[in-house]
Formats: sequence, C-alpha cells, structure tokens
Amino acid sequence: MDNSSGVGVLDKAALVLSALEAGPATLANLVASTGLARPTAHRLAVALEHHRLVSRDLHGRFVLGPRLGELATAAGEDRLLAAAGPVLARLREATGESTQLFRRQGDQRICVAAAERPSGLRDTIPVGATVTMLAGSAAQILLAWEEPERMHRGLQGARFTATMLAAVRRRGWAQSVGEREPGVASVSAPIRSSSGRVVAAVSVSGPIERLTRQPGRVHAPAVLAAADHLTGVLRSAEDT
Repeated sequence: MDNSSGVGVLDKAALVLSALEAGPATLANLVASTGLARPTAHRLAVALEHHRLVSRDLHGRFVLGPRLGELATAAGEDRLLAAAGPVLARLREATGESTQLFRRQGDQRICVAAAERPSGLRDTIPVGATVTMLAGSAAQILLAWEEPERMHRGLQGARFTATMLAAVRRRGWAQSVGEREPGVASVSAPIRSSSGRVVAAVSVSGPIERLTRQPGRVHAPAVLAAADHLTGVLRSAEDT
C-alpha cells in the first residue's frame, strides 16, 4: 500500500475516506476504488459511519460524514467557513435578504453558514439544515458543473431541467421562484476551489414579493461578488 503509515487499519480507513472524496459510493464502488476486500471495506465503512466520519445518502450509498466538517472547523482549517460569516453579513446588508452558504452531501445539500434578515418576512434556513438537491437555485449551482452521469442522476425528479442548468453554466448564476417552497425566491452563485471545481454555493433568499419573479436581475451582481470573494479566500488557503 502506498504511503503506508505502518498502522494498517488507519491506512485502510484513509483509503475509504479518500475514495468518498469523489462522491457517493456503493460498497462495490469502494471495493473497486480502494482495492480492499469486500468484508474489509464494509467493516471499515460501517465503523467510520458509527463515528459520523461516513454517512449514507437516500440511496444507501456511503458519503463523507458531518464529523469531518466539524473537525475541520474546530481545527481552524476551514477558511471558507471562517470567511463566510462576514461575507454573508455584508451580502445580507446589500440585499436586505437572508443569505446562506450550502455544500453538497450526497443527494442533499447542507446549510453550513447563514446570515438571516433580522426582521420582517424572511426565508429562514438554520445552519446544519439539510435541504433537497431537487429544487432551489443552490441545488442548481451544485449540480450544474457535475460530471454528465452524476448530473443526469441528479436531474431525476428535479424541478429544474438540463436546459436550465445549461443556462446556469452560461451566465454563472442560478435563480429559482417557488421551486423549493411556495412563495420563496432565491439567487445563487458558485464557489470554486483552485482546480475550478464547484465546492459550495452562496445564496440570497426571500419572499417573491420582494425578490420578484426575476430575482437574478435584482441580486445576481451582489451574489456573484460574494461568491468571487469566497472563491478567492478558498484558493488562497489552498495555495498556502
């Protein structure tokens, strides 16, 4: 085994986690990508799931677990989350609406940071909330640049289409009106790693009455600016 630490069980667990970095995996996928025997891969994945380092998506596939994000935050290594608070607060002040940062986890997306509008009618998504990948502008962003096969799977049952995602890729932002929840509109833009991969989505959301049925015309510039800033923070952290 390459890069062996001398502690076999840890090396094998690291292989499982590294394999899941590419996305959800069945047990057969894990066996193929790690080279581990099927019983070993299953035993390690279940043990990691017990410690929340691995979890399952709606289809029972293994995905990276929430404990990894908690550990990264505690260690002060997640500069994206550290920078997100002030950026989301400024975006909230600029738009007058609630703002969020989403990351994909399997067939769901998780709100990992938020700045809520302090009063009045607002869209409230608490930090830690799990939200569908089948609707909403952030879901469109997190799916639009995926590999074709994964995109095709993600579109099954979605309230948006491949044509809509093509438009998202062309203009660089997404909007939704009543997709995730009646009466709610949103605008989202991608945050990218140094390799160009979309790793998160920054969003503005609120009632249609304020955002209108063309929320991108109103808020896309501010959302794009926030996403660009966070992309810069993330790339700077990866380069250090």
